[in-house]
Formats: sequence, C-alpha cells, structure tokens
Amino acid sequence: MEGYCSVIIRTVTCGCELWVWGGTVRNKLIVFERKMLRKIFGPTKERDSTWRIKRDDDLIRDKNIINHIKSND
Repeated sequence: MEGYCSVIIRTVTCGCELWVWGGTVRNKLIVFERKMLRKIFGPTKERDSTWRIKRDDDLIRDKNIINHIKSND
C-alpha cells in the first residue's frame, strides 16, 4: 500500500484543484482506484482452489481517493 499512496495517488491527484468535480470525474476516479487495487492485490484463491478477481467489498478501504482529495482541500 505504501507505493500506492506515495506514487499512484500523488500522480492522479496532481492538479486536482483545477478539475471540474462532476459525477463523471468522481466515477472515473473510483473505477481507476478499484482497477489499481485489483492489480496490486491480485486475485483471490478460493477454498476449492479456484481463482477469482477481487470484488468491491474486498477492496473497500476507509479512505478512498475521493476522500483523500477532499481532505487535502
């Protein structure tokens, strides 16, 4: 998670003060964050030895990228 916070979040939020905050921007940021977390954490191995892509409830964190941007304003 250290690399995610120090590299990805800083890169994505660079210049976010100038963004027009509509629903489309928020949705795109949330989708982007989920994709990055899925790549970082990889798939989950089930009890029956099959692999699956992590679901949203596996990736939910207390502070998502939108909350991070709002807290820095």
